[in-house]
Amino acid sequence: MRENFMSNTDNPFSGGYGSASGTTTVSYGGAASSAPSAVAGSLIKDTTTAGFAADVIAESKNQPVLVDFWAPWCGPCKQLTPIIEKVVQAAAGRVKLVKMNIDDHPAIAGQLGIQSIPAVIAFADGKPVDGFMGALPESKVQEFIDRIASPDGGRDAAIQSALEAATAAVDAGDTQQAAQIYSAILAEMPDHVAALGGLANSLIELGDLDQAKVVLEQVPADKKEDAGVRAAEAKIALADQVAKLGDPVALEARLQTNPKDHQARYDLAMILNATGRRDEAADHLLAIMKADRAWNDDGARKQLLQFFEAWGAGDPASLAARRKLSSLLFS
Repeated sequence: MRENFMSNTDNPFSGGYGSASGTTTVSYGGAASSAPSAVAGSLIKDTTTAGFAADVIAESKNQPVLVDFWAPWCGPCKQLTPIIEKVVQAAAGRVKLVKMNIDDHPAIAGQLGIQSIPAVIAFADGKPVDGFMGALPESKVQEFIDRIASPDGGRDAAIQSALEAATAAVDAGDTQQAAQIYSAILAEMPDHVAALGGLANSLIELGDLDQAKVVLEQVPADKKEDAGVRAAEAKIALADQVAKLGDPVALEARLQTNPKDHQARYDLAMILNATGRRDEAADHLLAIMKADRAWNDDGARKQLLQFFEAWGAGDPASLAARRKLSSLLFS
């Protein structure tokens, strides 16, 4: 393909395209590409810009559709053509192949950010879900089509996309939207552990601890160690503890009177954590450790470790408190 056909910033498959003579995996998946050829029955056809919506978008809602972007002058395209056509025909309707000559119809390739050919993009349920570039051997093309054409291939790609959308919603602070997405995933796959953990954590953030507990009960026994599940369980345990702690104002008054009232400081740390003041909560536990490491059977350190698990290893509060803990323990 001509250089600078599409800028990387416009390329939804960015991170991937190299020269036509090599093979580069697209961000969705990996493998090969196609080339020119006459229409070979209903499973293989040529399309145009005008026909793309019907031939690819609409048709991919029935079964996956591979779109092969090629040009008459492309040598590697000619190598791939007989291979991909053979494998598609052998798939007997599990997948279809649509070919697009980018010299005659450059618009779609441009919109997809394709910069080098041969390039093959797989569509399922109206959306691009995987792709590859370069002329691959038949075995690799077979692996690619088997993955795309598997009964759950399109669903798996859709669920992965939904998980990413839920994570983005959480990061944006839209917990309600995240919960709705996780619920939709579970409607398709009731035992999807990442969605179960995600929904439980979302419900906790929304204040619905009882429903979060119900969700966690659905986690398969062999999946209990999932990070999201463990985080939700830790948050619920903390919330249950905090519910018994009492008035933070009264606890602060006790500390003003007696800074060595470690139980008051411990209880206040729990409440501060429950209200999102993680750094302050960690500092109170660290203060107990500094004053009396043995208090309550090393209870302050144990509780701080439980905070870390609930917050997540990468949380800024976890990182900051771990540094302070290391300094305290090893100084």
